[in-house]
Amino acid sequence: MLRLFFSKIYSLLNALLAAIGLLAVAALTTPDLTERASLILEIVLFGVWAAYLLQLFATMVLHRATGVRDRSAVVADVLAVIVPAAAFLFVGSRDWSLFCAVWLLQPLRGSMFFRLMARVLTNEARNLVGVTTIFGIVLFAAALAAYLTERDVQPDKFGSIPLAMWWAVVTLSTTGYGDEIPQSLAGRTLAGLVMMSGIGIFALWAGILATAFYEEVRRQDFVRNWQQVAAVPLFQKLGSAALIEIVRALRPRVVPAGTVICRKGEAGDQMYFIVEGRVSVATSSPVELGSGSFFGEMALITGEPRSATVSAITEVSLLSLFSVDFQMLSSSSPEIAEIIRKTALERRGAIPHG
Repeated sequence: MLRLFFSKIYSLLNALLAAIGLLAVAALTTPDLTERASLILEIVLFGVWAAYLLQLFATMVLHRATGVRDRSAVVADVLAVIVPAAAFLFVGSRDWSLFCAVWLLQPLRGSMFFRLMARVLTNEARNLVGVTTIFGIVLFAAALAAYLTERDVQPDKFGSIPLAMWWAVVTLSTTGYGDEIPQSLAGRTLAGLVMMSGIGIFALWAGILATAFYEEVRRQDFVRNWQQVAAVPLFQKLGSAALIEIVRALRPRVVPAGTVICRKGEAGDQMYFIVEGRVSVATSSPVELGSGSFFGEMALITGEPRSATVSAITEVSLLSLFSVDFQMLSSSSPEIAEIIRKTALERRGAIPHG
């Protein structure tokens, strides 16, 4: 948990460094900037570059010590150091700072986004190539048709297919800059058809990517939930089919230390399984529950209000089971439901419990 805290702080500092550097780059492009101000901004850039140089060394040492390699982090750190240094040595003094824009990658350093994007593009490469091919065909056909219908009316704008291609791109993407507009009736009819074609093509691109992202994220969530469910001793003896039903029924949740998870007297519509961490059950003799335990089952079985307040002692990773899903679980895995009922009755007789 401490490591996760420092990781978050480190990410914030890394993003702050990138923001400072990029603001300095933007300020250096301001006209009539004084020499003193330019010098200060360049010193700021060198400071940020030095910080990234130290970060690169730290990354390499960490990878050598742990053997864990995060390619996206290494690539981002190398580019953050090499590109500005090369620009300073080989590019004119006026424009070298512009190459510091590579620090835009730093906030995404170590992010899962690049891996997710790579998997999405790999999985959907065939469909994306197909839609891109259609786009190219429609683009050339639109430029050809515009050339035939408008070349005599506007030879300066549609006098060749390459000239008409700009109009086709702008129209097909539905951007519509307005610098080239068909004058003839045939040309305007063509423009309407091209616009509608563009809407359809871009909708296909968006639909393919959105669906692929959703499926990939859902797959990752399923794998993560499967690992959490499999860590609960109560579910370890289940077969794959039953475990899949459990994974679909349980909702993962992370609770910070000190959080009240449920309060005595309130209505309860869910119970909880502890994957990691410890909770305290506030009774006359407080009880601590750890990994593999569950609580809150009485509210699901009897419908009575919570009989105890439960708080997180440490950060707790939970799996919650709602009453509706508990009924489903009772049908698909009666042995699990029976264990929960039996435990609830034992606790009711021995320890008041939510």
